[in-house]
Amino acid sequence: MKRKDAPAFLGIDGGGTRTVAVYQCGDVQRRLEGGPGNVGLLTDAQLLALFRQLGGVHKNLPAPAAVAIGMAGAGVESQRERIRRTAAKVWRDTPCLATGDLDTALAAAEIDERAGESLSAVIIVLSGTGSVFYGRNARGQRVRVGGWGHIVGDKGSAYEIGLRGLKASLYCYDRDGRIPPLGQRLLTALVLNELREIPEWAHTASKTDIAALAREVSAAASNGDRIARDILEGAAHALAKDALACASRLARRGQRVKFVLTGSVLLNQASFSHRVAKLIRAKWRRAEVVPLKHEAALGAVELAKGLVSKVQSPKSKVSRTSRVESRTPADFGHWTLDLGLSSSPTEQRHPRSMNLDKLPLRKAIALMLSEDEKLPAAILAEGAKIERAIQLIVRSFKSGGRLFYVGAGTSGRLGVLDASECPPTFRTEPEMVQGIIAGGQTALWRAVEGAEDDPEAGARAIDSRGVTRRDTVVGIAASGRTPFVWGALDEAKKRGAATVMLTFNPTLKIPREHQPTVFIAPNIGPEILTGSTRLKSGTATKLILNMFTTLAMVRIGKVLGNLMVDVKPTNVKLRDRAVRIVRTLTGAAEIDARNALVREQWIIKDAVVRLQKSR
Repeated sequence: MKRKDAPAFLGIDGGGTRTVAVYQCGDVQRRLEGGPGNVGLLTDAQLLALFRQLGGVHKNLPAPAAVAIGMAGAGVESQRERIRRTAAKVWRDTPCLATGDLDTALAAAEIDERAGESLSAVIIVLSGTGSVFYGRNARGQRVRVGGWGHIVGDKGSAYEIGLRGLKASLYCYDRDGRIPPLGQRLLTALVLNELREIPEWAHTASKTDIAALAREVSAAASNGDRIARDILEGAAHALAKDALACASRLARRGQRVKFVLTGSVLLNQASFSHRVAKLIRAKWRRAEVVPLKHEAALGAVELAKGLVSKVQSPKSKVSRTSRVESRTPADFGHWTLDLGLSSSPTEQRHPRSMNLDKLPLRKAIALMLSEDEKLPAAILAEGAKIERAIQLIVRSFKSGGRLFYVGAGTSGRLGVLDASECPPTFRTEPEMVQGIIAGGQTALWRAVEGAEDDPEAGARAIDSRGVTRRDTVVGIAASGRTPFVWGALDEAKKRGAATVMLTFNPTLKIPREHQPTVFIAPNIGPEILTGSTRLKSGTATKLILNMFTTLAMVRIGKVLGNLMVDVKPTNVKLRDRAVRIVRTLTGAAEIDARNALVREQWIIKDAVVRLQKSR
């Protein structure tokens, strides 16, 4: 194929230290390096500047037919969307695949695989500053093991090796009263005078600073240092163990698996990598253990080639308008991204508040209250559906199942609030009613950018909670389009759980495959402040969640009459309330009611039984 006829492809691989771009057009190949490429640590402006710099790799050459970009920190859809959005400013109208750096490394590992080989899985064994294990089997299933970071993970990494070197040196000094050879080597490398200076240095040292000490441990081991050898032996066993764990989730022991070693620790220390390979082969008979021959940016080029084939396919799901694709393992709720918000009442301008900025305060207050007065009627119109949702929740509780609220922003916070009130009000275990909010704990008090746009994160949250068919999952989304919520509902539905969608967009059209068990959509009209769903939508959400938990708890015996007979008296006010409840139910004197509660550890029902038996 002549160069002028050959399509061009651009592959980019970004890591914590550097980013590499490889341009390929026929037999022409160019390579360019840029700065750090962890997308999670780059601002939009920095990301754009990096891509513009790397765009110089194809200067005076044909524009690429497709671009594939793998970056550290791109494990969630919101970050991949940032990559695609930014890349579109540099490579306009060009198909762009955004993924994580592990996918580009895996693609590089598969470059030399010959068609027809009976290979069951390929596993990336990466040990650099950090460590992670990532593989794919012949069925396309992907598994990741490790990669939890240096605080709670990164076994067998340069960071762990360096840190263990420091710890072992201090331990041996405490035990023997003299500095071991490894400690002397580390002091020299750090330009420190004595071991007592190491803790102070370590408190301010970066992850990279400590990881750099792995070279000293390796050098000491090569010189016969027993302590250093023990450290490396432990690291080798840790890497082999996790590599085998990854493989076991993708293939059976008798199948052929290729383990590809990469990262500075494995590629730069031959004896260490040989030891890791030997340990893997000892446990996996048909293991092929090889170093990574091609850099990850070349793997990105291969992904770009595959993207062009997908774009050209008549069955392709890649948009020919935006020409961008998301590389995701599942299509959780992506249909929501195509919904315009213009049809949602939550996004309409309210005709009565067009001059809100000019209204006198007294009139503005009256306006807001008059709008809130409309909520009960709108909610009651959905009464049959709310009743059905409560029945599902009751069924879950009676079968030992749980209730989950899932939401983003205000919706998520209200779910967490309602869940947190159940243990003190109804003496339930915290696990019985749980709130899941996009962005996690941080999102409770401040916005987490892009968290609600990640359907996979919603699905992972449901998976992490171990949702089963006994549970009920309630998604809360004022506009009805939140991808995080739909990802959670889809995963819950797949697991057999009952699903409920609470929204204030009655115009929402839900595809059949995404339809929840119950769809609740009160028509409360536009917000006084256009789009601010913390107002009427938030108030209506709180009213409905109150019904869900309160009436469900009534149905499972947590309430007698209108009394909270399972309240958990954790303060003076609640203990006084418990005394009044016991007196109301038994007619006992205050002192007798209090004494009975003390004897029964402030469990109201048991105190009532005690008093009734004593009569």
